[in-house]
Amino acid sequence: MILVASPDKHSAARSRWSGMSYFLPAILAVTAVAIAVILGDLEEHTEYRATERLKTAEQLAEVASNIETNIYGNVRLVHGLVAAVAANPNINQPQFAALAERIFAVPSQLRNVAAAPELVVRYVYPEAAARGVVGLDYRANPEQYGAVLQSVQRRALTITGPVKLKQGGTGLMARYPVFSLAGGRFWGVLTAVIDLDKLYADSNVNTSQQPLEIAISRRPAPTQEDLFLGSLGVFNKDPVTARIELGYDTWYLAAVPRSGWQLSPPDIGAFRTFSFLIAFCIVVPLVWAGILMKQRSRNIVILQQREEELEALSQRLALALEASDIGVWEYEPATDTLIWDRRMSELYGAPADKAVYAYADWRGAVHPDDIHSAEKLLIQSVNEEIPYITQFRILAPSGEAKHIRAHGAIYRTSSGVQRLVGANWDVTEDVVTQTELRDARSRTEEQNRQLHTVRRTLEHQSLHDALTGLPNRRFLDQFMEAAVSTDATNRLAFIHFDLDRFKEVNDTLGHAAGDEVLKEATARVLKLIGHDEFASRIGGDEFVVVTSGPAPEERARELACAIVKALSAPIRFDGIECHIGCSAGIACQTSVSEQPRQLLINADVALYEAKKRGRNRMEMFSHDLLLATIQTKRTSDELITAIDNDQIVPFFQPQFDAHTLEIVGVEALARWQHPVRGLLAPDQFLGIAESLHRAADIDAIILEKALFQAARWRTLGLVIPNLSVNISAQRLKDERLMKRLESLSFVPGSLSFELLESISFDGHDQDLREVINELRDLGIDIEIDDFGTGHASIVSLLELGPKRLKIDRKLIAPLQAAGSQRRLVAAIIEIGRSQGIEIVAEGVETVAHVEILRSLGCQTLQGYLFAKPMSGNDFVAFAGQWQDEHQAEDRLITAQAV
Repeated sequence: MILVASPDKHSAARSRWSGMSYFLPAILAVTAVAIAVILGDLEEHTEYRATERLKTAEQLAEVASNIETNIYGNVRLVHGLVAAVAANPNINQPQFAALAERIFAVPSQLRNVAAAPELVVRYVYPEAAARGVVGLDYRANPEQYGAVLQSVQRRALTITGPVKLKQGGTGLMARYPVFSLAGGRFWGVLTAVIDLDKLYADSNVNTSQQPLEIAISRRPAPTQEDLFLGSLGVFNKDPVTARIELGYDTWYLAAVPRSGWQLSPPDIGAFRTFSFLIAFCIVVPLVWAGILMKQRSRNIVILQQREEELEALSQRLALALEASDIGVWEYEPATDTLIWDRRMSELYGAPADKAVYAYADWRGAVHPDDIHSAEKLLIQSVNEEIPYITQFRILAPSGEAKHIRAHGAIYRTSSGVQRLVGANWDVTEDVVTQTELRDARSRTEEQNRQLHTVRRTLEHQSLHDALTGLPNRRFLDQFMEAAVSTDATNRLAFIHFDLDRFKEVNDTLGHAAGDEVLKEATARVLKLIGHDEFASRIGGDEFVVVTSGPAPEERARELACAIVKALSAPIRFDGIECHIGCSAGIACQTSVSEQPRQLLINADVALYEAKKRGRNRMEMFSHDLLLATIQTKRTSDELITAIDNDQIVPFFQPQFDAHTLEIVGVEALARWQHPVRGLLAPDQFLGIAESLHRAADIDAIILEKALFQAARWRTLGLVIPNLSVNISAQRLKDERLMKRLESLSFVPGSLSFELLESISFDGHDQDLREVINELRDLGIDIEIDDFGTGHASIVSLLELGPKRLKIDRKLIAPLQAAGSQRRLVAAIIEIGRSQGIEIVAEGVETVAHVEILRSLGCQTLQGYLFAKPMSGNDFVAFAGQWQDEHQAEDRLITAQAV
């Protein structure tokens, strides 16, 4: 039997299918809009979660940076103490505490430090808080020996912890292996304890202001034993993470907001409402159109009315799409055709009146760098019928690049045709904002790196000389503060040297030449010093070389001689040879208690002695030299007091006519009436007065007191034709000299100034010659003292035109024994006679001297044969008696003649 379906059943089926077909566009639209809304909602959640995690990651990175900065700040503080112990292996507790106290004066998280020579704790700071660990032997302590041994084997700093401290609380242990700078021998371990609670507080880890809940462990996937801060649950709450590298140890940080992760953006309600409105505006017209199509066959009039309503609803839909800035598209893979709405045409810059586009139109608009990935995802979505979600760039006809976000879904029509429907919207502003945020973060990180580099550069510049690159005085001061040594097997030696004629180079060739000389001198010195020695520039042309060893005297002497020899060689600048040379002073530690600063002072004393002995040489500091320096300093202080308290007095030595032996003049000589040491001769204080620039004051005192005595002699009837007073180069250069001389009372022609021949009369010292001419204008004669031992030329002396030449006592003493000496004196007397210059012989001590000088034609005699220098009162008595005796002899001779 053949069964045939009834017409009613077939008709009902077709009717149901026809009714469904009217609503297919609405169903597809609802599907596409629903997909777009859902995907948009998911995208909002994703972006919000990414933003929230980024913010949390930045906050955690700041905390990690604070912890790392504070830890290594504490480590750098202790480096100076480690260097001091390495330079001074025999350090004791007071010295260790003094150095550590300076470190603890700087704000830090350090709790205490302990030094363990030979791995046994001997020195601690603060002593009261850490006294309990003194005597701790790391080798007998299994809990700490492993970490200590690791630090020693690696010869580097190790940081371990957290550990529970015996004093209470927890801390990090920073261990520094210490090796002697002198021999590289292992000394022991220095341990610094960083207070972990204070570190957390100062790094804003667990303060009330910290918005994050932070946990720290030793492993990225920790157990409860690995955790030492926070809750283990933080690592199970999808946290953001960071890590801190502590040399050979690593900390893993995890953080979540204290209020927990927010699952939804705060404005998700508004977004969903807005999306619902869009969906509603899209779906309702389509449903309504389906109803109209269903009623089309029944009522044309009603269809026309509904068409009008549909047109109104379409306008609303257009307004909604325009307001939402979303473009709707549909792609049919079989025909490679695209349907774009007006907003899509605007986004891609396509003609607005074109309804259907080819696949090539879309492909040509996508940025060449993005087309591969966008097209790959599109093909994958079509082949696997999965949602199409991507983001790419397009190039508008104007050349402007836009960032487009695309969401789409696959559906099939009633005829089985596959289509992809979706939406595009412009996210350029969002991308630009995110790019700017990333760029700003990169710039900030780069600025931080630059600041770190600048800080290191400034630290180097503050401790080094800009011209020579050598360590400067500040570096040497820091070295001396840290180099307190108690090791008898390693002592310091300082070589203090400066360039002898550097000022002449600057004055004649300019500062550019001086700079080149300093650079070349530095290069020569650096070739001579060893790797464990260093040179520093502490002044304009002053340098200090530091060496050390069990007995550094020999090395210091060898190095100083090499430096003097190296710098004695000429230095060329612009084809000119500059001869500078140098003087050096050496000071070596003689005991462990001798401080480096005192060593530098001793080297300076030795340098001063080298200069005093003729320059271009080196001198070794000694106890005798120190005593001489102390004596010179004491004498300098007492001399200043003596000048102010009128202890400088004149003594007078008469001068006699060589033939009549009458007193024809007197020389005023300076004496110091010391309240304790008695009467001091000029050789005991005039050199010091020169160095103090007080020689001119002594000259002025002797002149005024000598003129007072000369006036007194005149009132007593003593006839003294000439008064000679010594005058120094300082006095001649005194701008007040002429004004003070004009205020004094003396008979022109009765006063003479004695100038040492060692005062340079050669060259072009026009000021000196002008002063001498002004003295002559005042009626003051010029005498040249100590003639024959200085460096004045005969020509310059003749140009000077002195009234008298005084032959030095060194030429007179051997006069009767040496024939060559007599010829030399005769030549001087003959020169004076030919130029009309009187000759005065000093140091006449025997009758034979008198006879020889008379025979040679010398006019005036002065010496111990006749009288020693004497006080004013003694001279009055001597001169009165001498004149009375000679007047009696003259009367006797006259009477005999009559």
